[in-house]
Amino acid sequence: MTFKFPDGWQLQSVEDSMKAIIDYRGKTPRKTPSGVPLITAKIVKDGRIMPPTEFIAAEGYDSWMNRGLPEPGDVVMTTEAPLGEIGQIDNRKVALGQRLITLRGKPDVLNNTYLKFAMQAAFVQNQLKARSTGTTVLGISQRELRKIEIPFPPLSEQRRIAHILGVLDEKIELNRQMNETLEATARAIFKSWFVDFDPVKAKVEGRKPACTETEIAALFPSAFQDSPLGEIPQGWLVRTLGDLSHRSQYGYTASAKNEIVGPKFLRITDINKKAGIDWSSVPHCEITKKDFDKYRLHKGDVLIARMADPGHGVLIEENQEAVFASYLIRFCPIRSEYARFFQYWLRSDSYWKFVREREIGTTRASLNAKTLSGFPLVIPPLDIVKVFSSQVSSLRDRVVANTSETESLANLRDTLLPKLLSGEIRIDDAAEILEENDGEKS
Repeated sequence: MTFKFPDGWQLQSVEDSMKAIIDYRGKTPRKTPSGVPLITAKIVKDGRIMPPTEFIAAEGYDSWMNRGLPEPGDVVMTTEAPLGEIGQIDNRKVALGQRLITLRGKPDVLNNTYLKFAMQAAFVQNQLKARSTGTTVLGISQRELRKIEIPFPPLSEQRRIAHILGVLDEKIELNRQMNETLEATARAIFKSWFVDFDPVKAKVEGRKPACTETEIAALFPSAFQDSPLGEIPQGWLVRTLGDLSHRSQYGYTASAKNEIVGPKFLRITDINKKAGIDWSSVPHCEITKKDFDKYRLHKGDVLIARMADPGHGVLIEENQEAVFASYLIRFCPIRSEYARFFQYWLRSDSYWKFVREREIGTTRASLNAKTLSGFPLVIPPLDIVKVFSSQVSSLRDRVVANTSETESLANLRDTLLPKLLSGEIRIDDAAEILEENDGEKS
């Protein structure tokens, strides 16, 4: 593909435009339970650095980081598995792991935030792939990376481009943080009411239940009773997932396709370890009308993975033209109010205890519909379930709305990125598009 850049733009190699290139490949740090956050290749994704989960000791930081210290604003790039994921370091003190290279532009030539976006553009990503080696896992050497060419306009224009694209990234990040807070609130309510039984404990001890309105508190009993699952609130029941669901159903067998050849095709990988579904990344499949009617997903369906990391589940929170794959099992609650209860029960420690105890298979763990249907759970009276469903639905509806907005913002950013970095669209025009987008949402 031929790229034509406007007059006044430069096309310069990574080697000539960087103040620093820091490469920690070939070194394995000694990890500790806490300390300085370690940025690894697996947490650099989609233009951002996800929260670190690994650390190195603070006292060993200087000896480990002897090839160069990262600075705020530096751009990190994964060099393999996967190749070419980009992120930018914030103000935190961090350590760098393997399979990462850190880039710092010459301050009088290259704006680092602009560099972050330039490295994500197709013009640069295509060069990375062309200069990579490997068959199953692509990787790039520092020598080849230094030859990659970066297009950039005058510094003042770089800053404006970085600002426009950065505004979209900031809105996406704000939505992500809001969703984390909303999700944490919903999980806290479930744990307090249905795992720790806090309102019941408070009434047993003669205290007013915390964070619970008087009308809601009145729905909880003031005593406990014995049950097969241990002590539970008086009047509550132990039932199974099968008792509270219509007949379970295995999914549809087909090949996933990126082309729009039919409805969305929800797979295990689309729900695994996630709090919700990013429908923008779900592929499609070919299917007959008869099978579509049989496997079509509906709002309120609960899906649980039976293989390939079995046990992970998700609630369908919005109607989509979609079917589900054969490694998923569908459970339809006999009452709609149970859907939200199931959604958070599937994330509870007690549920995962049952999963780990009942996984079958020696080389490949799996679950089946009969096993899952027999999982016991503590069920409160329907009035409490309805209150929980109402409260959590208001939180999750905001999550779904934020996710939809994030999808639109990401699409807009990904549309503007190549056009701004090729000069096809000018900065003033892009700013106007942003204003129109804001106006549509207000």
